[in-house]
Amino acid sequence: MKIKIHLLLLASCMLAAPLVRAATPQQKDYLSSVEADKIRDAETVNERIKLFLTFADDRLKKFQYELDHPSSNRHSDMLISLLNAYVSCVDDAADLIQLGIEKQDNIRQGVDMMTARTKAFLAVLEKLSTDGADRELYKDTLDDAIEGTRDAMNDAEKAKKKVAPPPVRRKN
Repeated sequence: MKIKIHLLLLASCMLAAPLVRAATPQQKDYLSSVEADKIRDAETVNERIKLFLTFADDRLKKFQYELDHPSSNRHSDMLISLLNAYVSCVDDAADLIQLGIEKQDNIRQGVDMMTARTKAFLAVLEKLSTDGADRELYKDTLDDAIEGTRDAMNDAEKAKKKVAPPPVRRKN
């Protein structure tokens, strides 16, 4: 009896496996459907990097707004969620830089934007870690965000050296 149940379970799993693989790719849970469409519609890696950094900036601004205007319910969940979404956007931008380097795309603008934005983000995050309101609610997530931002900034600095310089036109 147990063998029949195990075989039935195994057979049902094998039949369901192709259905799982055939499903469309899932939308990232920290992006709205409009943002996901913008990422999907962006034609170059450079544009996608810029979009992810814009979305990260948006999440950080929302985080600061939530600190100044706490919601009546689930305040700590909202803060943690916004910080996690911020880090995810920065990580995705850093991943795209690595992809652009591998594909030898022209991502110089995206790398420059990453370098500048991560420095600004890091300044905001470090200020929050020293004198942000309700720090005990989101301290661990903030520490992760600072670490992720530093990593992304270091990756962008390294990528500056790897990205091919822009073409120079010679006079005839």
